[in-house]
Amino acid sequence: MTVMLTVLAPVLGAAAYAALGWRRATAWIGALTAATVLAAAIHTAVAVTGDGPYPVLGGMVRVDALSAFMLVVIGAVALLAAVATPAHFATEIAAARATPRTARRHCLLVQLFLAAMACAVLASSLGVLWVAVEATTICTAFLVGQRRVRSAVEAAWKYVVICSAGIALALLGTLLLNYAASYAPGTDGLDLTALAAAAPGLDPGVTRIAVLLLLVGFGTKAGLAPLHAWLPDAHSQAPAPVSALMSGVLLSVAFYAMLRVKMIADGALGVGFARTLLLVMALASLLVAASLMLAQRDLERLLAYSSIEHLGLVALGAAIGGPAALAAVLLHIVGHGMTKASLFLGAGRILQLTGTARIDGRRALAARAPGLAGCVGLGALALVGLPPFSLFASELGIARAGFAAGLGWVTAAALLLMLVIAAAVVGHLSRVLLGAPAPDGPGAAAAPARLPVAVALAVGGGLAACAVLGVTAGPLDVLLRTAAEVLGGTP
Repeated sequence: MTVMLTVLAPVLGAAAYAALGWRRATAWIGALTAATVLAAAIHTAVAVTGDGPYPVLGGMVRVDALSAFMLVVIGAVALLAAVATPAHFATEIAAARATPRTARRHCLLVQLFLAAMACAVLASSLGVLWVAVEATTICTAFLVGQRRVRSAVEAAWKYVVICSAGIALALLGTLLLNYAASYAPGTDGLDLTALAAAAPGLDPGVTRIAVLLLLVGFGTKAGLAPLHAWLPDAHSQAPAPVSALMSGVLLSVAFYAMLRVKMIADGALGVGFARTLLLVMALASLLVAASLMLAQRDLERLLAYSSIEHLGLVALGAAIGGPAALAAVLLHIVGHGMTKASLFLGAGRILQLTGTARIDGRRALAARAPGLAGCVGLGALALVGLPPFSLFASELGIARAGFAAGLGWVTAAALLLMLVIAAAVVGHLSRVLLGAPAPDGPGAAAAPARLPVAVALAVGGGLAACAVLGVTAGPLDVLLRTAAEVLGGTP
């Protein structure tokens, strides 16, 4: 029952913030609940890799290596965001851009957001998984529009409308899959394990339509093309800790749902159907990211488009399939989560220092905030996939698996687009870090700024973890291999 702490701890944290509000004594409740989620996730992962999958709550929850892995990612990214949150709001409240009431509402919604994501990866039913993903939309919509300025409210509505359209497609796909299952022997409603086992008996025509709707629907929440337009606006308007959570783990939770659907599709339709859909979405996402990052003028939007790129790479690896590619996909998910959370937290601190979202107004960060500039610079190297960071190992693994699987032209096209994206990231971030500030720009004559200890721990800790995973998977190695076996159809 330890696994249920991953849901109960955030729920209790939300209740604590609702009852006690935001003050010095309660500011670190979020970090405590995130640490509890991570500890419970690690305990669950050890149990699953040693004893195999097991049901909880009469089968409503089923824990296997894949769900345990996702719980670890949720806990790790949540801990980074939670550690940086008190310092973030201390600065915002001191500058009169937020109030203790704002901080209370923020932390309450974040706790419910974490609980919903944990429910999504623990659900044994596709229907419950759909409900949990929809719950994340409700929680995060209020967080995206938290500042209540026109741009934030517009971004929140855009997020709600587009993601609701995608989730509606996923709901229709869920209903169709349930219809197909009702006429197939050996199935038990929308139970994911039963559906995967009985997939060969599903009606191919109905299942094909259902899988298409499910992949496009959940792909919308994962930020994949063609329904990706909500992501840059939402990530650029949300508070930095929220952007860290959305980019670092929410997109991956949505892709987790796609992986579960792909397992069913491969059994019912063969590997070709889902592979073709994922390849189209992957290349389209990489092309969108490459074309729009070149002329980007906003740092948060640049990072948001980078999220589209990396989820496109994850989709490419899932389409390739096979143990090596799937293990690389999972490694990429955790590496991207840690790196992107660190960068969004760093970008949020830059925004607080400079007061502008434009890249041109954030020049010479190395002179003004050398510690922060060093972290952001290392984050940029990790983001473009340079060693020793884990994104280098995962991208190399996906590329090798792609060529080995006979998808050389697709892999080569993806690598070419990645080079364009890397050039855009390095070019834009070098302007932020280096050079002289504009004579009349923000921080032109300002003294060097100190990086808060909590933010430094969160940003530096995330990048350090990514570097360690790039050298050795360590204790994650067994979990990665076992989770990849689950995706390959081995229960």
